[in-house]
Amino acid sequence: MSDKPTANPSHLTPATIGLLLLPPLVWAGNSILGRAVADMVPPITLNFFRWLLATLLLMPWAWRVLLPSSALWPHWRRYALLSLLGVGCYNSFQYLALHTSTPINVTLVGSSVPVFMLAMGAIWFKQRITPRQLLGAAMSILGVLCVLGRGDWDTLMRVALVIGDVYILIAVLCWALYSWLLSLPQDPPEIRSNWAYFLMAQMVFGLAWCGASTALEWHYSDKPHIEWGWPLAAALLYVALGPALLAYRSWGMGIQRVGPTVAGFFANLTPLFAAVMSTVLLGDAPHGYHAVAFVLIVGGIVVSSRKTQT
Repeated sequence: MSDKPTANPSHLTPATIGLLLLPPLVWAGNSILGRAVADMVPPITLNFFRWLLATLLLMPWAWRVLLPSSALWPHWRRYALLSLLGVGCYNSFQYLALHTSTPINVTLVGSSVPVFMLAMGAIWFKQRITPRQLLGAAMSILGVLCVLGRGDWDTLMRVALVIGDVYILIAVLCWALYSWLLSLPQDPPEIRSNWAYFLMAQMVFGLAWCGASTALEWHYSDKPHIEWGWPLAAALLYVALGPALLAYRSWGMGIQRVGPTVAGFFANLTPLFAAVMSTVLLGDAPHGYHAVAFVLIVGGIVVSSRKTQT
């Protein structure tokens, strides 16, 4: 790949931190919700409904990007690829994983995001891996393991991996590549400068990918069904507004500012947020290992994002 990312990964401003904190926060809710509605709707169908609703919600602000004269169409291959990775594959495999695995396993495998970010940056995008980034990755993953093991090594060792963990591994690979492609300066200014246009450019192709996948799911599934009702409607509204529109906008803007490597460390806050949400929903108080995990994950972000002294 000849194009190189243009983001400056050295400085994290409060505004950028806020942008990168929002996605893992809503992703945590998405993980819990995806498991809760697993029996109400097939996983790939859920992803299609999510993006269909998100597209309808965004249409009043972004319909002009779909006009024949738009700068989208000369660059359709780029947005088709972005949508395949970020809208189609990532979300479909994530919901599919939640049908056959647990949120704990999903977040455990998902904690490999920083490692894949670093590896892809070094292999495909000629980015140098610094000792600080390696140390930050190790600290961040230790923090995730601390949450998943509830501060106990024996508990962590009893976590059994299933086929769903393979699905989330595929999802993580797709997300890492998607994030790196976002950082490449290949978007026309008309689209790059308008967040609604930028999202719609991906979503219009993403709907095609999701629609085709949903048709295959219904064709090959054994008696698929949808349990319509207020719980499913509320879940669809959440996944369309939060994990789709808000998270994708924030993630894209954050990557433009600091690059995918630093942004990848923020993704490891997802299991911590999920654990906190679970304790709140169950009425339990936070535990000491939550604090330890927070220090490790945030420490990994700080260490990896600091500029190396020369």
